[in-house]
Amino acid sequence: MAIVLDHTIVPAHDKEASARFLARILGLRYEGPLSHFAPLRVNDTLTLDFDNDTKFESHHYAFKVDEAEFDGIFDRVRAEGIAYGSGPGSLDDMKINHRRGGRGFYFRDPNGHVLEVLTA
Repeated sequence: MAIVLDHTIVPAHDKEASARFLARILGLRYEGPLSHFAPLRVNDTLTLDFDNDTKFESHHYAFKVDEAEFDGIFDRVRAEGIAYGSGPGSLDDMKINHRRGGRGFYFRDPNGHVLEVLTA
């Protein structure tokens, strides 16, 4: 059997607001809290379990998507007025990159985590 990442805990200042934010941006469905987590099912094999915390470092989460998903996510980021950028060192240059023949961009979530969306 291949090794598959099943879930990871994402620290958040407000776990439910954070799960709702990412669900809205990625076009996913948040189904509410489970135990003391606010889980967001990203796909058949991965769940992000948001959990409240007060102090944590910024993390990086990258999501590889197809072209249509990219367009939808990018449209939602722009519609919400979220600053985005072409690289981790340029999070607010309002440009996308074209690395490896695809498209990509970065933005921060309400907790300061750096989110990346890429197609290739």
